[in-house]
Amino acid sequence: MTFFSGQSLSQITNNFCALISLVCLTILINNPVQAKSTGFTSNIIHVDEAKLMAEYWQQSLVAQNGKNASAVLMDSKQIQAFNEQQFSRGTYLKKPLTFPDKLAADTIAKFIRAISKPASSERFYADGKKLSEQDYQDYEKRMNLDSLKGYQDVRFAIVVKRTSLRTYPTLDRVFNAKMDLDLDRFQETGAFPGEPLAVVHTSTDGEWHFVRSYNYRAWVQNKDIAFAERTQVEDFIADKNRLVVTGDKVFTTFNPSMPQTSEVQLDMGVSLPLISHSDYGKYQLHGHNPYTGHIVLLPTRNADGNLKLEPTLIPRKADVNIGYLPFTQENVINQAFKFLGERYGWGHDYNGRDCTGFVGEIYKTFGILMPRNSGQQGKDVYGENIRFAKSVKPAQKLADLENLQVGDLLYLPGHVAMFLGYDQGKPFIIHDVYGLGYVDDKGNQVTGILNGVSVTPLLPFKGYIKSLYNIKRIR
Repeated sequence: MTFFSGQSLSQITNNFCALISLVCLTILINNPVQAKSTGFTSNIIHVDEAKLMAEYWQQSLVAQNGKNASAVLMDSKQIQAFNEQQFSRGTYLKKPLTFPDKLAADTIAKFIRAISKPASSERFYADGKKLSEQDYQDYEKRMNLDSLKGYQDVRFAIVVKRTSLRTYPTLDRVFNAKMDLDLDRFQETGAFPGEPLAVVHTSTDGEWHFVRSYNYRAWVQNKDIAFAERTQVEDFIADKNRLVVTGDKVFTTFNPSMPQTSEVQLDMGVSLPLISHSDYGKYQLHGHNPYTGHIVLLPTRNADGNLKLEPTLIPRKADVNIGYLPFTQENVINQAFKFLGERYGWGHDYNGRDCTGFVGEIYKTFGILMPRNSGQQGKDVYGENIRFAKSVKPAQKLADLENLQVGDLLYLPGHVAMFLGYDQGKPFIIHDVYGLGYVDDKGNQVTGILNGVSVTPLLPFKGYIKSLYNIKRIR
Protein backbone atom coordinates (compact mmCIF):
# COMPACT_ATOMS: atom_id res chain seq x y z
CA MET A 1 0.00 0.00 0.00
CA THR A 2 1.21 3.50 -0.81
CA PHE A 3 -1.72 5.56 0.57
CA PHE A 4 0.25 6.63 3.66
CA SER A 5 3.71 6.51 2.11
CA GLY A 6 6.19 9.08 3.44
CA GLN A 7 3.87 10.41 6.14
CA SER A 8 4.53 10.70 9.88
CA LEU A 9 2.54 8.64 12.38
CA SER A 10 0.43 11.72 13.38
CA GLN A 11 -0.29 12.49 9.72
CA ILE A 12 -1.29 8.87 9.11
CA THR A 13 -3.58 8.98 12.15
CA ASN A 14 -5.21 12.24 11.06
CA ASN A 15 -5.75 11.01 7.51
CA PHE A 16 -7.18 7.72 8.78
CA CYS A 17 -9.60 9.52 11.13
CA ALA A 18 -10.70 11.85 8.33
CA LEU A 19 -11.24 8.86 6.05
CA ILE A 20 -13.32 7.07 8.67
CA SER A 21 -15.42 10.23 9.23
CA LEU A 22 -16.15 10.53 5.51
CA VAL A 23 -17.05 6.83 5.27
CA CYS A 24 -19.39 7.14 8.28
CA LEU A 25 -21.02 10.26 6.83
CA THR A 26 -21.55 8.49 3.48
CA ILE A 27 -23.19 5.58 5.26
CA LEU A 28 -25.45 7.91 7.26
CA ILE A 29 -26.51 9.92 4.23
CA ASN A 30 -26.95 7.04 1.76
CA ASN A 31 -28.32 4.54 4.24
CA PRO A 32 -30.52 6.40 6.73
CA VAL A 33 -32.01 4.36 9.52
CA GLN A 34 -35.30 3.01 8.23
CA ALA A 35 -38.48 3.41 10.25
CA LYS A 36 -39.47 -0.24 9.68
CA SER A 37 -36.28 -1.50 11.36
CA THR A 38 -36.72 0.46 14.59
CA GLY A 39 -40.34 1.49 14.74
CA PHE A 40 -39.29 5.10 14.15
CA THR A 41 -42.15 7.21 12.81
CA SER A 42 -42.49 10.94 12.41
CA ASN A 43 -44.83 13.55 10.96
CA ILE A 44 -41.90 15.93 10.46
CA ILE A 45 -41.01 16.26 6.81
CA HIS A 46 -37.50 15.30 5.67
CA VAL A 47 -36.40 14.12 9.13
CA ASP A 48 -35.25 10.52 9.47
CA GLU A 49 -33.75 8.88 12.52
CA ALA A 50 -30.15 9.62 11.53
CA LYS A 51 -30.83 13.34 11.61
CA LEU A 52 -31.68 13.03 15.30
CA MET A 53 -28.05 12.25 16.10
CA ALA A 54 -25.47 14.92 16.81
CA GLU A 55 -22.85 12.80 15.03
CA TYR A 56 -24.72 13.09 11.74
CA TRP A 57 -24.46 16.88 11.74
CA GLN A 58 -20.93 16.92 13.16
CA GLN A 59 -19.71 14.61 10.40
CA SER A 60 -21.54 16.70 7.82
CA LEU A 61 -19.80 19.76 9.23
CA VAL A 62 -16.38 18.07 8.98
CA ALA A 63 -17.08 16.97 5.42
CA GLN A 64 -18.02 20.53 4.42
CA ASN A 65 -15.50 22.51 6.46
CA GLY A 66 -12.64 20.11 7.09
CA LYS A 67 -10.32 21.21 9.89
CA ASN A 68 -12.25 24.46 10.35
CA ALA A 69 -15.09 22.49 11.93
CA SER A 70 -13.22 22.43 15.24
CA ALA A 71 -11.79 25.95 15.00
CA VAL A 72 -12.28 28.14 18.08
CA LEU A 73 -14.67 30.94 17.11
CA MET A 74 -13.90 33.17 20.11
CA ASP A 75 -11.32 32.54 22.82
CA SER A 76 -11.88 33.25 26.52
CA LYS A 77 -10.57 36.83 26.30
CA GLN A 78 -12.80 37.61 23.34
CA ILE A 79 -15.81 36.12 25.13
CA GLN A 80 -15.08 38.17 28.23
CA ALA A 81 -14.90 41.31 26.07
CA PHE A 82 -18.15 40.29 24.35
CA ASN A 83 -19.93 40.02 27.71
CA GLU A 84 -18.42 43.20 29.13
CA GLN A 85 -19.56 45.16 26.10
CA GLN A 86 -23.14 44.07 26.77
CA PHE A 87 -22.90 44.93 30.45
CA SER A 88 -21.35 48.31 29.71
CA ARG A 89 -24.19 49.21 27.35
CA GLY A 90 -26.68 48.14 30.00
CA THR A 91 -29.49 47.63 27.50
CA TYR A 92 -30.55 44.21 28.78
CA LEU A 93 -27.72 42.80 30.88
CA LYS A 94 -26.74 44.20 34.25
CA LYS A 95 -24.43 42.90 36.94
CA PRO A 96 -26.44 42.68 40.18
CA LEU A 97 -23.40 43.77 42.19
CA THR A 98 -23.35 47.13 40.41
CA PHE A 99 -26.50 48.12 42.30
CA PRO A 100 -25.86 50.79 44.96
CA ASP A 101 -26.39 50.11 48.66
CA LYS A 102 -29.67 52.04 48.54
CA LEU A 103 -32.31 52.77 45.90
CA ALA A 104 -35.01 55.42 45.86
CA ALA A 105 -38.49 54.09 46.54
CA ASP A 106 -39.86 55.40 43.26
CA THR A 107 -37.05 53.67 41.35
CA ILE A 108 -37.93 50.35 42.98
CA ALA A 109 -41.63 50.88 42.28
CA LYS A 110 -40.81 51.58 38.63
CA PHE A 111 -38.81 48.34 38.41
CA ILE A 112 -41.70 46.34 39.83
CA ARG A 113 -44.42 48.04 37.79
CA ALA A 114 -42.55 47.23 34.57
CA ILE A 115 -43.20 43.52 35.23
CA SER A 116 -46.05 43.29 37.72
CA LYS A 117 -49.09 44.79 36.05
CA PRO A 118 -52.43 43.52 34.73
CA ALA A 119 -52.21 41.93 31.32
CA SER A 120 -53.56 43.83 28.34
CA SER A 121 -55.74 40.84 27.44
CA GLU A 122 -57.95 38.58 29.51
CA ARG A 123 -56.39 35.99 31.79
CA PHE A 124 -57.96 32.86 33.26
CA TYR A 125 -57.30 30.34 36.00
CA ALA A 126 -57.16 26.64 35.14
CA ASP A 127 -60.81 26.18 36.13
CA GLY A 128 -61.86 28.74 33.52
CA LYS A 129 -62.51 31.60 35.95
CA LYS A 130 -61.45 34.94 34.49
CA LEU A 131 -59.12 37.11 36.56
CA SER A 132 -61.10 40.00 37.92
CA GLU A 133 -60.07 43.45 39.02
CA GLN A 134 -60.28 42.15 42.59
CA ASP A 135 -57.86 39.34 41.79
CA TYR A 136 -55.32 41.83 40.50
CA GLN A 137 -55.87 44.00 43.57
CA ASP A 138 -55.10 41.01 45.78
CA TYR A 139 -51.82 40.48 43.94
CA GLU A 140 -51.16 44.19 44.28
CA LYS A 141 -51.53 43.97 48.08
CA ARG A 142 -49.08 41.08 48.20
CA MET A 143 -46.46 43.26 46.49
CA ASN A 144 -46.30 45.54 49.55
CA LEU A 145 -45.67 48.68 47.53
CA ASP A 146 -47.20 50.91 50.22
CA SER A 147 -44.16 50.20 52.39
CA LEU A 148 -41.80 51.88 49.91
CA LYS A 149 -40.61 55.15 51.42
CA GLY A 150 -37.52 57.28 50.90
CA TYR A 151 -34.48 55.16 50.18
CA GLN A 152 -34.50 51.37 50.63
CA ASP A 153 -31.56 49.07 51.37
CA VAL A 154 -30.42 46.84 48.53
CA ARG A 155 -29.48 43.36 49.66
CA PHE A 156 -27.63 40.64 47.80
CA ALA A 157 -28.21 36.92 47.51
CA ILE A 158 -27.22 33.77 45.66
CA VAL A 159 -29.67 31.23 44.25
CA VAL A 160 -29.42 27.89 46.09
CA LYS A 161 -31.78 25.76 43.98
CA ARG A 162 -33.40 26.00 40.58
CA THR A 163 -36.32 28.35 40.95
CA SER A 164 -38.89 30.40 39.03
CA LEU A 165 -39.01 34.15 38.59
CA ARG A 166 -42.66 35.21 38.57
CA THR A 167 -44.78 38.14 37.39
CA TYR A 168 -46.38 38.49 40.82
CA PRO A 169 -45.41 37.07 44.25
CA THR A 170 -47.56 33.98 43.76
CA LEU A 171 -47.47 30.46 42.37
CA ASP A 172 -50.97 30.87 40.92
CA ARG A 173 -51.02 29.72 37.29
CA VAL A 174 -52.95 31.82 34.79
CA PHE A 175 -53.59 31.40 31.08
CA ASN A 176 -54.79 33.31 28.05
CA ALA A 177 -58.19 32.86 26.41
CA LYS A 178 -57.03 29.78 24.50
CA MET A 179 -56.65 28.04 27.88
CA ASP A 180 -53.43 26.34 26.91
CA LEU A 181 -52.44 24.95 30.29
CA ASP A 182 -48.80 24.55 29.21
CA LEU A 183 -48.30 28.33 29.04
CA ASP A 184 -48.52 29.92 32.48
CA ARG A 185 -48.56 33.65 31.84
CA PHE A 186 -47.28 34.46 35.34
CA GLN A 187 -44.11 32.46 34.63
CA GLU A 188 -41.30 34.78 33.57
CA THR A 189 -38.05 32.77 33.61
CA GLY A 190 -35.82 30.59 35.77
CA ALA A 191 -32.82 31.16 38.00
CA PHE A 192 -30.17 28.59 38.85
CA PRO A 193 -27.83 27.67 41.71
CA GLY A 194 -24.89 30.04 41.95
CA GLU A 195 -26.56 33.00 40.23
CA PRO A 196 -26.09 36.29 42.12
CA LEU A 197 -29.11 38.53 42.71
CA ALA A 198 -29.75 42.08 43.82
CA VAL A 199 -32.76 42.04 46.17
CA VAL A 200 -34.67 45.33 46.17
CA HIS A 201 -38.04 44.60 47.81
CA THR A 202 -40.01 42.04 49.84
CA SER A 203 -43.66 40.97 49.65
CA THR A 204 -46.16 41.57 52.45
CA ASP A 205 -45.87 38.00 53.75
CA GLY A 206 -42.05 37.98 53.51
CA GLU A 207 -42.11 34.86 51.31
CA TRP A 208 -41.15 36.59 48.06
CA HIS A 209 -38.51 39.10 46.95
CA PHE A 210 -38.29 41.27 43.89
CA VAL A 211 -34.83 40.67 42.42
CA ARG A 212 -32.54 41.53 39.56
CA SER A 213 -30.49 38.73 38.00
CA TYR A 214 -27.93 39.36 35.27
CA ASN A 215 -30.66 39.38 32.62
CA TYR A 216 -34.08 39.72 34.28
CA ARG A 217 -36.23 41.31 37.01
CA ALA A 218 -39.11 39.52 38.73
CA TRP A 219 -40.31 37.87 41.96
CA VAL A 220 -38.54 34.88 43.51
CA GLN A 221 -39.40 32.72 46.51
CA ASN A 222 -37.48 33.47 49.69
CA LYS A 223 -36.75 29.77 50.36
CA ASP A 224 -34.75 29.41 47.12
CA ILE A 225 -32.13 32.10 47.78
CA ALA A 226 -29.53 32.78 50.46
CA PHE A 227 -28.61 36.30 51.56
CA ALA A 228 -24.98 37.37 51.66
CA GLU A 229 -22.84 40.45 52.02
CA ARG A 230 -21.79 42.12 48.80
CA THR A 231 -18.17 41.04 49.39
CA GLN A 232 -19.23 37.40 49.89
CA VAL A 233 -21.00 37.39 46.54
CA GLU A 234 -18.04 39.11 44.89
CA ASP A 235 -15.66 36.46 46.19
CA PHE A 236 -17.98 33.65 45.10
CA ILE A 237 -18.29 34.78 41.50
CA ALA A 238 -14.66 35.95 41.23
CA ASP A 239 -13.23 32.46 41.81
CA LYS A 240 -11.70 31.55 38.43
CA ASN A 241 -11.30 27.82 39.11
CA ARG A 242 -14.79 26.61 38.30
CA LEU A 243 -16.71 23.52 37.32
CA VAL A 244 -19.21 24.12 34.52
CA VAL A 245 -22.27 21.93 33.97
CA THR A 246 -22.23 20.83 30.33
CA GLY A 247 -25.02 18.24 30.48
CA ASP A 248 -28.71 19.10 30.28
CA LYS A 249 -28.96 18.36 34.01
CA VAL A 250 -26.55 16.86 36.53
CA PHE A 251 -27.02 16.16 40.22
CA THR A 252 -24.81 16.36 43.27
CA THR A 253 -24.19 13.04 45.02
CA PHE A 254 -26.62 11.75 47.59
CA ASN A 255 -25.81 13.06 51.07
CA PRO A 256 -27.78 11.50 53.95
CA SER A 257 -26.35 13.89 56.52
CA MET A 258 -27.00 17.18 54.69
CA PRO A 259 -30.20 17.20 52.61
CA GLN A 260 -29.59 20.72 51.24
CA THR A 261 -26.57 19.41 49.30
CA SER A 262 -28.05 16.02 48.35
CA GLU A 263 -29.00 15.36 44.72
CA VAL A 264 -29.30 19.06 43.93
CA GLN A 265 -30.18 19.63 40.29
CA LEU A 266 -27.72 21.72 38.31
CA ASP A 267 -28.77 22.72 34.79
CA MET A 268 -26.58 23.33 31.76
CA GLY A 269 -24.45 26.44 32.18
CA VAL A 270 -24.34 26.42 35.98
CA SER A 271 -20.85 27.32 37.17
CA LEU A 272 -19.54 26.67 40.69
CA PRO A 273 -16.16 27.21 42.38
CA LEU A 274 -14.04 24.06 42.28
CA ILE A 275 -11.98 22.86 45.23
CA SER A 276 -8.78 20.96 44.52
CA HIS A 277 -8.60 17.60 46.28
CA SER A 278 -5.11 18.48 47.48
CA ASP A 279 -6.38 21.76 48.91
CA TYR A 280 -9.24 20.03 50.63
CA GLY A 281 -6.86 17.72 52.43
CA LYS A 282 -9.37 15.09 53.54
CA TYR A 283 -10.18 11.62 52.31
CA GLN A 284 -13.82 11.71 53.27
CA LEU A 285 -16.62 14.16 52.69
CA HIS A 286 -19.87 13.38 54.46
CA GLY A 287 -18.85 9.73 54.65
CA HIS A 288 -17.83 9.56 50.99
CA ASN A 289 -14.28 9.35 49.61
CA PRO A 290 -14.13 12.34 47.24
CA TYR A 291 -11.47 11.01 44.86
CA THR A 292 -14.16 9.72 42.46
CA GLY A 293 -15.80 13.10 42.16
CA HIS A 294 -15.37 16.85 41.85
CA ILE A 295 -15.63 18.96 45.00
CA VAL A 296 -17.49 22.22 44.46
CA LEU A 297 -18.58 25.00 46.77
CA LEU A 298 -22.35 24.71 46.68
CA PRO A 299 -24.37 27.72 47.91
CA THR A 300 -26.84 26.67 50.61
CA ARG A 301 -29.25 28.52 52.87
CA ASN A 302 -28.82 28.25 56.64
CA ALA A 303 -31.60 28.50 59.22
CA ASP A 304 -31.33 32.31 59.25
CA GLY A 305 -31.69 32.51 55.46
CA ASN A 306 -28.05 33.46 55.00
CA LEU A 307 -25.45 31.99 52.67
CA LYS A 308 -23.33 29.03 53.66
CA LEU A 309 -20.97 27.51 51.10
CA GLU A 310 -20.78 23.75 51.53
CA PRO A 311 -18.12 21.49 49.97
CA THR A 312 -20.23 19.14 47.85
CA LEU A 313 -19.47 16.24 45.53
CA ILE A 314 -20.43 15.91 41.90
CA PRO A 315 -19.62 12.48 40.42
CA ARG A 316 -16.82 12.31 37.86
CA LYS A 317 -19.21 10.52 35.51
CA ALA A 318 -21.39 13.64 35.39
CA ASP A 319 -21.39 15.71 32.22
CA VAL A 320 -19.28 18.60 33.49
CA ASN A 321 -16.12 20.43 32.46
CA ILE A 322 -13.39 22.21 34.36
CA GLY A 323 -13.80 25.67 32.90
CA TYR A 324 -15.93 26.66 29.94
CA LEU A 325 -16.02 24.58 26.76
CA PRO A 326 -14.14 25.82 23.69
CA PHE A 327 -16.55 27.78 21.50
CA THR A 328 -16.54 25.67 18.33
CA GLN A 329 -19.22 24.65 15.87
CA GLU A 330 -18.77 21.00 16.80
CA ASN A 331 -19.41 21.82 20.44
CA VAL A 332 -22.46 23.93 19.55
CA ILE A 333 -24.02 20.89 17.87
CA ASN A 334 -23.06 18.59 20.73
CA GLN A 335 -24.53 20.88 23.37
CA ALA A 336 -27.76 21.45 21.46
CA PHE A 337 -28.44 17.73 21.10
CA LYS A 338 -28.18 17.18 24.84
CA PHE A 339 -31.60 18.85 25.06
CA LEU A 340 -33.17 16.90 22.18
CA GLY A 341 -36.62 15.67 23.21
CA GLU A 342 -36.86 17.74 26.38
CA ARG A 343 -40.40 19.03 26.80
CA TYR A 344 -40.95 22.71 26.08
CA GLY A 345 -41.19 24.80 29.24
CA TRP A 346 -42.52 28.34 28.85
CA GLY A 347 -40.24 30.63 30.86
CA HIS A 348 -38.29 27.61 32.18
CA ASP A 349 -41.48 26.00 33.41
CA TYR A 350 -41.90 22.20 33.68
CA ASN A 351 -38.27 21.82 34.80
CA GLY A 352 -37.31 22.59 31.22
CA ARG A 353 -36.83 25.72 29.14
CA ASP A 354 -38.25 27.63 26.18
CA CYS A 355 -36.63 28.71 22.91
CA THR A 356 -34.43 31.43 24.42
CA GLY A 357 -33.61 29.34 27.48
CA PHE A 358 -32.47 26.58 25.12
CA VAL A 359 -30.21 28.95 23.18
CA GLY A 360 -29.02 30.79 26.29
CA GLU A 361 -28.00 27.68 28.22
CA ILE A 362 -26.07 26.28 25.25
CA TYR A 363 -24.06 29.47 24.89
CA LYS A 364 -23.51 29.74 28.66
CA THR A 365 -21.38 26.58 28.47
CA PHE A 366 -18.91 28.65 26.43
CA GLY A 367 -19.15 31.54 28.90
CA ILE A 368 -21.32 33.65 26.56
CA LEU A 369 -24.21 35.58 28.12
CA MET A 370 -27.28 36.85 26.29
CA PRO A 371 -30.54 38.68 27.09
CA ARG A 372 -33.47 36.62 28.33
CA ASN A 373 -36.23 37.17 25.75
CA SER A 374 -36.16 36.43 22.03
CA GLY A 375 -37.14 39.99 21.11
CA GLN A 376 -34.31 41.38 23.23
CA GLN A 377 -31.82 38.97 21.67
CA GLY A 378 -33.01 39.48 18.12
CA LYS A 379 -33.23 43.26 18.24
CA ASP A 380 -30.04 43.92 20.19
CA VAL A 381 -26.87 44.94 18.35
CA TYR A 382 -24.42 42.34 19.67
CA GLY A 383 -22.96 39.84 17.22
CA GLU A 384 -23.14 40.03 13.44
CA ASN A 385 -26.67 40.71 12.24
CA ILE A 386 -28.50 40.38 8.92
CA ARG A 387 -31.78 42.24 9.42
CA PHE A 388 -34.85 42.08 7.21
CA ALA A 389 -37.48 44.80 7.02
CA LYS A 390 -41.12 43.69 7.07
CA SER A 391 -41.35 44.61 3.40
CA VAL A 392 -38.72 42.03 2.38
CA LYS A 393 -40.34 39.08 0.62
CA PRO A 394 -39.53 35.49 1.63
CA ALA A 395 -37.87 34.81 -1.74
CA GLN A 396 -35.46 37.68 -1.11
CA LYS A 397 -34.29 36.04 2.14
CA LEU A 398 -33.34 32.73 0.54
CA ALA A 399 -29.89 33.87 -0.61
CA ASP A 400 -28.91 34.67 2.98
CA LEU A 401 -30.18 31.26 4.06
CA GLU A 402 -27.62 29.66 1.75
CA ASN A 403 -24.72 31.10 3.74
CA LEU A 404 -25.65 30.08 7.27
CA GLN A 405 -23.08 28.75 9.71
CA VAL A 406 -23.68 26.27 12.51
CA GLY A 407 -24.88 28.14 15.59
CA ASP A 408 -26.40 31.07 13.70
CA LEU A 409 -29.61 32.22 15.40
CA LEU A 410 -32.76 32.89 13.40
CA TYR A 411 -35.23 35.31 14.97
CA LEU A 412 -38.91 35.70 14.24
CA PRO A 413 -41.49 37.34 16.51
CA GLY A 414 -41.63 35.36 19.76
CA HIS A 415 -39.20 32.64 18.68
CA VAL A 416 -35.56 31.82 18.01
CA ALA A 417 -34.12 28.78 16.25
CA MET A 418 -30.53 27.65 15.81
CA PHE A 419 -29.07 26.66 12.45
CA LEU A 420 -27.86 23.07 12.56
CA GLY A 421 -26.53 22.35 9.10
CA TYR A 422 -27.38 21.61 5.48
CA ASP A 423 -28.67 18.31 4.16
CA GLN A 424 -28.70 18.00 0.38
CA GLY A 425 -28.27 21.76 0.27
CA LYS A 426 -31.34 22.45 2.43
CA PRO A 427 -31.05 24.19 5.83
CA PHE A 428 -32.09 22.41 9.03
CA ILE A 429 -32.64 23.93 12.45
CA ILE A 430 -32.82 22.75 16.05
CA HIS A 431 -35.12 24.66 18.39
CA ASP A 432 -37.24 24.41 21.50
CA VAL A 433 -40.65 24.94 19.99
CA TYR A 434 -44.29 24.58 20.95
CA GLY A 435 -46.38 24.57 17.77
CA LEU A 436 -45.97 22.80 14.44
CA GLY A 437 -46.91 24.22 11.06
CA TYR A 438 -45.34 23.60 7.65
CA VAL A 439 -46.17 23.02 3.99
CA ASP A 440 -45.38 19.52 2.72
CA ASP A 441 -43.96 18.58 -0.69
CA LYS A 442 -47.47 18.41 -2.15
CA GLY A 443 -48.38 21.88 -0.95
CA ASN A 444 -50.54 20.69 1.93
CA GLN A 445 -50.54 22.59 5.22
CA VAL A 446 -49.51 20.36 8.14
CA THR A 447 -50.29 21.58 11.64
CA GLY A 448 -49.88 20.03 15.05
CA ILE A 449 -47.63 20.18 18.05
CA LEU A 450 -43.94 19.68 18.76
CA ASN A 451 -43.76 20.94 22.37
CA GLY A 452 -40.09 20.13 22.81
CA VAL A 453 -36.55 20.46 21.49
CA SER A 454 -36.85 19.35 17.87
CA VAL A 455 -34.90 19.02 14.63
CA THR A 456 -36.83 20.34 11.63
CA PRO A 457 -36.11 21.54 8.11
CA LEU A 458 -36.41 25.28 7.72
CA LEU A 459 -37.77 25.89 4.23
CA PRO A 460 -41.10 24.00 4.59
CA PHE A 461 -41.86 26.21 7.62
CA LYS A 462 -43.09 28.99 5.35
CA GLY A 463 -44.28 31.11 8.26
CA TYR A 464 -40.75 31.13 9.66
CA ILE A 465 -39.29 32.43 6.41
CA LYS A 466 -42.01 35.04 6.07
CA SER A 467 -41.59 36.45 9.59
CA LEU A 468 -37.80 36.02 9.89
CA TYR A 469 -36.42 39.44 10.82
CA ASN A 470 -32.83 38.76 11.87
CA ILE A 471 -30.02 36.25 11.45
CA LYS A 472 -27.52 36.67 14.27
CA ARG A 473 -24.02 35.22 14.38
CA ILE A 474 -22.32 35.25 17.77
CA ARG A 475 -18.85 36.70 17.15
